[in-house]
Amino acid sequence: MGKQESSAKTSNLSFEEFKTIVLNDFKLVNESRQASLLGRKEVLTGKAKFGIFGDGKEVAQVAMSKVFKNGDFRSGYYRDQTFMFSIGALTIQQWFAGLYGHTDLSQEPMSAGRQMGGHFGTQSLNDDGTFKALVNQKNSSSDISPTGGQMPRLLGLAYASHFYRINKDLQVAPYTNFSNKGNEVAFGTIGDASTSEGLFWETINAAGVLQVPMLMSVWDDGHGISVPKKYQTTKESISEILKGFQRDGKGKGYEILKTKGWDYANLCETYEKAIKICREEHVPVLVHVEEVTQPQGHSTSGSHERYKSKERLEWETEYDCVKQMREWILTNALANEEELQKIEEEAKETVKVAKNAAWKNYLDPIKEEINEVAALFEEIGSESVLALKKELQAIKEPNRRDLHTTIKSVLRLTHTIPSTARTQLVSWLNTARLQNNYRFSSHLYSQSNQNVKNISTSSIIYDTEKFIDGREVLRENFDAILNKYPEVMIFGEDSGKIGGVNQGLEGLQQKYGEHRVFDTGIREATIMGQAIGLSMRGLRPIAEIQYLDYLLYALQLMSDDLATVQWRTKGRQKAPVIIRTRGHRLEGVWHSGSPMGVIIHACRGINVCVPRNMTIASAFYNTLLEADEPALVIEPLNGYRLKEKQPSNFGEYKLALGIPEVLNHGTDVTLVTYGSSVRIAQDAMKHLENHGVSVELIDLQTLIPFDIHKSLVESVKKTNRLVVLDEDVPGGASAYILQQIMEDQGAYKFLDSAPVTIASKEHRPAYGSDGDYFSKPNADDVFDIIYQLMHETNPQQFPRIY
Repeated sequence: MGKQESSAKTSNLSFEEFKTIVLNDFKLVNESRQASLLGRKEVLTGKAKFGIFGDGKEVAQVAMSKVFKNGDFRSGYYRDQTFMFSIGALTIQQWFAGLYGHTDLSQEPMSAGRQMGGHFGTQSLNDDGTFKALVNQKNSSSDISPTGGQMPRLLGLAYASHFYRINKDLQVAPYTNFSNKGNEVAFGTIGDASTSEGLFWETINAAGVLQVPMLMSVWDDGHGISVPKKYQTTKESISEILKGFQRDGKGKGYEILKTKGWDYANLCETYEKAIKICREEHVPVLVHVEEVTQPQGHSTSGSHERYKSKERLEWETEYDCVKQMREWILTNALANEEELQKIEEEAKETVKVAKNAAWKNYLDPIKEEINEVAALFEEIGSESVLALKKELQAIKEPNRRDLHTTIKSVLRLTHTIPSTARTQLVSWLNTARLQNNYRFSSHLYSQSNQNVKNISTSSIIYDTEKFIDGREVLRENFDAILNKYPEVMIFGEDSGKIGGVNQGLEGLQQKYGEHRVFDTGIREATIMGQAIGLSMRGLRPIAEIQYLDYLLYALQLMSDDLATVQWRTKGRQKAPVIIRTRGHRLEGVWHSGSPMGVIIHACRGINVCVPRNMTIASAFYNTLLEADEPALVIEPLNGYRLKEKQPSNFGEYKLALGIPEVLNHGTDVTLVTYGSSVRIAQDAMKHLENHGVSVELIDLQTLIPFDIHKSLVESVKKTNRLVVLDEDVPGGASAYILQQIMEDQGAYKFLDSAPVTIASKEHRPAYGSDGDYFSKPNADDVFDIIYQLMHETNPQQFPRIY
């Protein structure tokens, strides 16, 4: 651990120009350090809820920022504040606004207070939801907290450059808004301990296989919270154990570079070398930044003095990057002691002013609301109300929760005493509820003109009586899609050469090339991440997960990243990924699952389409490609070889999401189901009709959105009985469906019998035909349960059968 010996490059710069750059960098690292120090105090005094800061990483991030150009993308780490300051994507005042959770995008442009501080992102979208010209700005995809979760998305951001470089059709307007012939680099950052995560390894391997321009920086401070890296990483060095990835002329690989987090000059040189390889050669580069310090410990939740030795703490003090940069400047006569002290004092004052402005801008609107309400309290005038007013106004640092709790207390106290002021207070509260719903809950789905509800439908045209396999319907429609949209690519395990395990892409790789329809490794998480990153850069990926059960490998990315993109950026970023999979019925424990409850509860923010056949599935694909929201389409696994009438307008017909279809009109029972279960219901209905039971069969078609016109209650009004057929476990998706129909649509008021759910067993489906029959609902089960419901209603008309 020696002193800095190298000197930063000065080519093409005069000494004065070089000096100015260095001192500006020193100014920035000091401002960032002061922000971290003051930010911690704001948490400890209660103004902010939690703090996780970038102290110790300042110099490395300034060096990295020097090679980050317009069009480049970041997918990073919640300690990257200095980098964001340095590229001009964030001011210190905005950073403090994020720490306070300010809900105004003009004050806190990263997430409008929806994420805790340290979660960075830039604005990719115009106010109307269309993409900005991303090539003309420096870009950061929106961060998430799960460590390692940024890695799969990074792969997609980098692969987009590869795709734009090799696809000549995208080197013309309007696609030139997204890329300049693929010359952009995707920058990834991660803490050393988080390289233990499987998502890191899966991404590193995939990027090496794909040879994408990904510049990956690992900030190595020796710990993962309190756990030293001897428990994290073999050989205690991520660059050492990745040596096998180093390119050697014998095959594809990485360029792996090492540098010290306190060595300003060598950091600058290292990143200059790294970016040249990455940008020009499209080779992934890993920069291992060692000997990084963490002056304040991991976060405000604990002190690092509890787990670091005295010797380690002394070393961290000596090799603090700001201190080392200061010494290097003095050694190289770029400034004197007095000049550096002035920079340091000015940095303290700059940060203090920014903090105070952010806090004032956060607090003033809340105080204004309190003053509005206090005037109404005064008009009500009772002693108890005035006491509550006094308590509210005495809070030095109030939040809206304090305000709303007080209002509700006042309204409870005065509910038997009508007054004009009380009526105005109720009106104020109702208006505020709407405002706070927008502050905290808007943009879970797109609010642009391209949201799925705004896509016009288009009928299926049949010019022939010809019937073809369901897989052929999909293939012909995907063919039309690929021909129509040069920005679309379809990829997944076995999707390319053989055209998918069920032949829905048969021959399309040969027709459109390996860059449009291609195979991936067995790596569901990074298939998902690849799609997220691609879609953030203006492309329209259709990512295939081979079977529905395998979606669980990607569920964390779907839930934490994809489903929340629009929400956590309040509409400033989007990732309109289309996920293609198949499921519900097959053979065996790991191929027959229907974890629909898991999916719809973990993935609010993603549309979930459950078509009963391939014509409907293809119509959903056509609709979704005109929309700007992510979606999952689950093709019915037992439908690929079933015959369907051949449409003549492939790629054009579109079906609205959220519109259930009544497949059979009936008067006795409303039977609601979806996907593969529709055929089971239809088989059971034949027998029920023979026994005098009239069933109204409704196919939901999508679970998210769910029956947007609230039509299901109209069926229940007619039949007065409701049965939900679902292949998930008891209380899985069926609980969600019941909640929507019973609670949201109020169907409970029209029931003459208790609602009934038909579901699978609690265990996974057992193997074989008998395993399927006795594990999942079958036509006999549906008949028996519905007939029993009718027997309980009218035993004479529907006597017991067995």
